[in-house]
Amino acid sequence: MIVTLTPNPAVDLTIAADAIARGGTSVVDAASARAGGKGINVSRVLAQVGVATRAVAPVGSAEAAWFAADLAGVGHALIECDRPTRRSYALHEAAADVTSVVNERGAPLAPGEWARVLRALDAALAAGPRGDPAAALAVCGSIPPGAPDDLVARVVALGARCGAPVVVDTCGPGLLAAARAGATLVKPNRDELAEAVGDAGPLAGAAALQALGARVVIVSLGPDGLVVVPPRGPAVRARLAAPLRGNPTGAGDAAVAGAVSLLVDAPLRRALLGGEVAATTAVARRAAAWSAAAVLMPRAGELHPDHPRLERELMVEAIDRRE
Repeated sequence: MIVTLTPNPAVDLTIAADAIARGGTSVVDAASARAGGKGINVSRVLAQVGVATRAVAPVGSAEAAWFAADLAGVGHALIECDRPTRRSYALHEAAADVTSVVNERGAPLAPGEWARVLRALDAALAAGPRGDPAAALAVCGSIPPGAPDDLVARVVALGARCGAPVVVDTCGPGLLAAARAGATLVKPNRDELAEAVGDAGPLAGAAALQALGARVVIVSLGPDGLVVVPPRGPAVRARLAAPLRGNPTGAGDAAVAGAVSLLVDAPLRRALLGGEVAATTAVARRAAAWSAAAVLMPRAGELHPDHPRLERELMVEAIDRRE
């Protein structure tokens, strides 16, 4: 089983329109509402392809029942908290193929609520469907205001304690904390990487995170695909020949789901950490294909059924970092 933690979940509201009159009034179809947040989206993708998963997340008590109903079919452990769950707004304009996203920051949790979140996570990691420990942990999304300074380090340590590889997809101080804690894999996008370590490019930025302690770094590059940088050996870049039109809001989450679905395989994980090109290529192919397949879907947390074809059509190249 793959456990996900979403420290700052959201009610995802998606509005789709052909075009929006900026500064004016537009009439659109009703917005779709979904229980969301990056880790929850990862669990949704994993459940869609038949991988056992459990999504752990703190949610406002007012939204807890709705969250649970919306997550029917996806294993979950929701921790009810006093503060309301934040909203995330995605506006997709089809004519221009532009998606604008506005995210509320989220409200602080009380210290006792964070303690309950960590206990729920520890329990999920300790007991899979057959009583075995979790095969992997993915920690995804922003860290809400007021969270403990050592939250990310404590979460990475919980995963490591049960022997699970830990994947972290966050930004800012949380990304640096994940690297320092020795996360198995971190996945910033290009902008998040530049914000954390400076705009020196994907390979140099990945090396900076690895110098802090991260093992594998995936840098997502939007329509230019992604690059997987192992601890040693060549990096591998994967991309489609031409960008896809669609909604990119869940693409990074699908990439994480693709990567973590392979990291549960211990021989492949060892090969990746050892810098073997075949293992790095396998991770790059699946992460990039699932990311692209998510763009073709109207909402985050879903894969288009064409993802096997997209995986075959990817352009993949190894990059010698010594050059």
